[in-house]
Amino acid sequence: MRPQDIVVLLAIVAIQKKNWAGTGVKFIYPIQNKNLAELLNISSAEISASINRSFYAGLIEDSPFKQVFMQSFLEFLIYGLKYAFPVKPGILVRGIPTAHSAEPLQAKLSFQEEIIWEYAEGNVRGQAIVPLYHTVPEIVGKDKLLYELLALTDSLRIGGARERELAIEELKNRFFQ
Repeated sequence: MRPQDIVVLLAIVAIQKKNWAGTGVKFIYPIQNKNLAELLNISSAEISASINRSFYAGLIEDSPFKQVFMQSFLEFLIYGLKYAFPVKPGILVRGIPTAHSAEPLQAKLSFQEEIIWEYAEGNVRGQAIVPLYHTVPEIVGKDKLLYELLALTDSLRIGGARERELAIEELKNRFFQ
């Protein structure tokens, strides 16, 4: 697995959740690699390679519908992410809030120092962490749910016990409801 595989899987989850949110129908139209590539600013070839790695890892089904195995993916995020893709807060810079500094955890937790992805167009000053993929700060403005999922994922990578517990609960709510 590579870090961008997590971003691709989270994008697929966000697209699928929006497609059937409120409809009661769990039919999911085929997700095109080119659409994912455009959303994530990742090449179509890298999207294809990412999906193949995720299939091999047992996190997504092998079909045009790209159904993510939510329970398996959540288990990987909870138990493996901080070991596979660790991160430490860095220097103070300007950027976009993530982890406990972004919604939905921002409303539940209070910290003196913000955690951010460094981004020249960002408007928050805080300690920078490296995003899972370098295009993440550019793409989060395109999709609110994807932004929340990425921020919650960063809470699993960097957070203490309380932040991780809240992030897990929020991810479960977004994955299974």
